[in-house]
Amino acid sequence: MGAVSEFIRELQSYEEYAFSLQELKRTTKAPESSLRKELSRLANDQQILNLRKGFYLILPPRYQSYAKLPVGLYVDKLFNFLNKPYYVGFYSAAAQHGASHQQIQQDYIITTPPALRDISKGNMQLRFFNSSRWPSKNILKRKSDAGYFNISSPALTFADLLENQQQLGGLNRMMAILEELAENLDEKDVEDLLSWYRNKSVLQRMGFLLEVISGNENIQGLLIKFLQEASFYPTLLNPTKGQKPGSTGNRWKVDVNLQIESDL
Repeated sequence: MGAVSEFIRELQSYEEYAFSLQELKRTTKAPESSLRKELSRLANDQQILNLRKGFYLILPPRYQSYAKLPVGLYVDKLFNFLNKPYYVGFYSAAAQHGASHQQIQQDYIITTPPALRDISKGNMQLRFFNSSRWPSKNILKRKSDAGYFNISSPALTFADLLENQQQLGGLNRMMAILEELAENLDEKDVEDLLSWYRNKSVLQRMGFLLEVISGNENIQGLLIKFLQEASFYPTLLNPTKGQKPGSTGNRWKVDVNLQIESDL
């Protein structure tokens, strides 16, 4: 058995599914040329995947046919390697919270600038989004077989989806997921969000949609109280370049410039 295979077997014995080239070189005494040769062979055999330069995923037999790993098995180690904060968000987080109405084909990760390039390698599809306003709360720890990883709470997931709706396929694509997410919202989660989140237009849309789908009235109360104390102005449900909000006719001051559809 080669040095890399032995190293991988050791990692697998305590449920690790990723490693860096630096980690491999520190642990084994084999020459770098032989390590790289074995890495190439294992990659060709689909036992490992070179996710990005210097970072590899281990594909055990049960995942080899998919050529893909669940994001929770490697994301924490990836961002330790990159030395950047992160959380799993958007549709990926919604699925973790039980709002998996549609099968997602890629995973979504939020981090800080500078931007990371998206990764597209066969079935491994990762999209990275930047946030210059890093959450002080609402990032949860979720356990996987490989340990803990960071994920946005239901309230932050709901807000992030709305804030980035145009980059994520539009509001109607996500409506069924928002309806399912609404069932997981709790008052403490929303209170935490309101303690630092400052995009009032998103909070207006959030309150409006919760009212439309008959969401928790106490949470609606928290949102409207916060907005009234902060003062807020008309906004579009669907942000559209060159369009300004007109009359709204609702307490959230949301101009409904989109026919809401949901396939739930």
